Amino acid sequence: MERNILFTLAYCGTGYHGWQIQDNARTVQQVFQEALARIVGVCPPLKGCSRTDAGVHARQFCISMKIDTRIPNERLVGAMNHFLPPDMAVLSCRTVRDDLHARYSCLGKEYTYEIWNQPVRNPFLEGRALHYYGPLDVDKLNEAAQYYVGKHDFHSFCTLDARDEGDLTRTIQYANVRRREDGMVIFTVAADGFLYNMVRILTGTLLEVAQGKRTPQEIEHILKAKDRAAAGPTAPACGLYLNRVFYPDDIELDETKG
Repeated sequence: MERNILFTLAYCGTGYHGWQIQDNARTVQQVFQEALARIVGVCPPLKGCSRTDAGVHARQFCISMKIDTRIPNERLVGAMNHFLPPDMAVLSCRTVRDDLHARYSCLGKEYTYEIWNQPVRNPFLEGRALHYYGPLDVDKLNEAAQYYVGKHDFHSFCTLDARDEGDLTRTIQYANVRRREDGMVIFTVAADGFLYNMVRILTGTLLEVAQGKRTPQEIEHILKAKDRAAAGPTAPACGLYLNRVFYPDDIELDETKG
């Protein structure tokens, strides 16, 4: 009997050209589909929660699909992980409401951008964090990040793309910058939705604040400008992680009933 399944996936994006299938490029969707087809014989249409770009990582990436299989969810997890490469893993598999769509039912997402702020680069973080050896005043960056919070037109903080035609207004629920004891500086931001390259441009602008090129208060003027040229550069993809995906609480079905 066909059921709607929501997979939760984690992956290191260094070896992938983003989520969506592309000609002559290895993508997360392609690798996931190939593993699924080896288990169930076919691959139904997949709905990904986000369109992560080349080199971007995910600690929680959700994929929904309708599939006709008798394989229990817990066995699907083990089977998928048997066929997936070491840089990708299925964390969970749930049967959800028929109307649940991984992307359109999503209430919001949380991203982190990770910066290795030490004089010497860490070879174990190559492709997994941005190495920034200059000083980073976390309190100053956190002050600047608060200007992102709220409902704004983020025209200045996105790369214009046909996928983002129309309203560029998004609501950021929280944004903060903290430093771990090992020197990793982490920018965390959650919103009801994100535009193309938005988090990377938010980060690049914060780094200009760190360099003294801008003051925290200038963020407000950049938002009002509605001009991409007014904001800072797009930070490299290597430090970006899709950290959490938020859905309504009542999405899961009880397979023991009915």
